[in-house]
Amino acid sequence: MPPRLNCSAGSSIGRAVQRTTSSSTTTITTRVPVLVAQNLNKLVSSQYATVTRQIGGLRLPDDYVPPTQPPTARRPELRKAQMLRTYTALLRSTPLMLFFQHNNLTAVEWSAVRRELRAALAAVPAPTAGPDGTAPVDIASSIDLVVLRTRIFNVAYKIVDFFDPKAQVDKSNAYTHDLSKTAYETIRSADIDESSTYGQISPLLIGPVAAVTFPVVSPAHLAAVLKVLAPSAPAFAPPTRKKNPGYYDPVAQSGFQKLILIGGRVENKAFDYDGLKWVGGIEGGLDGLRAQLVSLLQNAGLGLTTALEGHSKGLWLALEGRRTQLEEEANGGKKEEGEAAAAAAAETS
Repeated sequence: MPPRLNCSAGSSIGRAVQRTTSSSTTTITTRVPVLVAQNLNKLVSSQYATVTRQIGGLRLPDDYVPPTQPPTARRPELRKAQMLRTYTALLRSTPLMLFFQHNNLTAVEWSAVRRELRAALAAVPAPTAGPDGTAPVDIASSIDLVVLRTRIFNVAYKIVDFFDPKAQVDKSNAYTHDLSKTAYETIRSADIDESSTYGQISPLLIGPVAAVTFPVVSPAHLAAVLKVLAPSAPAFAPPTRKKNPGYYDPVAQSGFQKLILIGGRVENKAFDYDGLKWVGGIEGGLDGLRAQLVSLLQNAGLGLTTALEGHSKGLWLALEGRRTQLEEEANGGKKEEGEAAAAAAAETS
């Protein structure tokens, strides 16, 4: 049994908190410990300064707003609020996303699917150095397969598509972060057009959905993902059993059969399966697409030059032929006159 405190120890603890009573008023002043004084801002910020507090002679204004925690329409400490901010950051920083519907995959199946996905991405050849000599960056390790919370992701997609923070700068007392009341009111009153990117993708974000995120648009890595998760011969045929026997593992095949590609988002544009196959089928990646564009522009310029030269050349040939004809006619008339004069001279003689 622990020893009991004696009277001297109890009296010393009692003297630690001194109370003074004034004869004119009944106000009781308590000396606040140093720890409470240091946490004054935290106590006030939890109530957003709606109630005036006076502790230890310190007082903050009623409309005080902590700079590190502005007012929000949703409680920022909740997990859903942080997940909403994560999804908005993901949508703004990810130019290429593939959406899959998953149907009751087990943890072992998810592990097998991610294993084969990493193996397929690791087999993609490393990019070559750019024309300016910059070192290439391998994005294979940054491509990830994540399971989405569709309702929160739907709200985040609305914020990214319909809420413009720069347009709210001129408004007074308007906060422009993703959890602000301004963002909430903007997406609530937004007129959703079915032809917009959100209007095309929102019907797909129903039920269990997973997404493959790419940090940059890379047709080579997109083709590798399609060959594993959504194969289609002959352009995106799955790997052979001899080349990759792990792909035909029963657990992995069970997981692949439960994944259905329902669409994608490329550079803030909605793409279906055929559109994604077109992007993944670009030979040489973005460099190859740039080469095709340069070739197309050169051919267009060459065709325009040929067409203009053809018209001018045809006009020149027509004029030249007419000139030759006129010369021949003029020379023919002179010959006939000369022959007539010679004949008349012969008759007179």
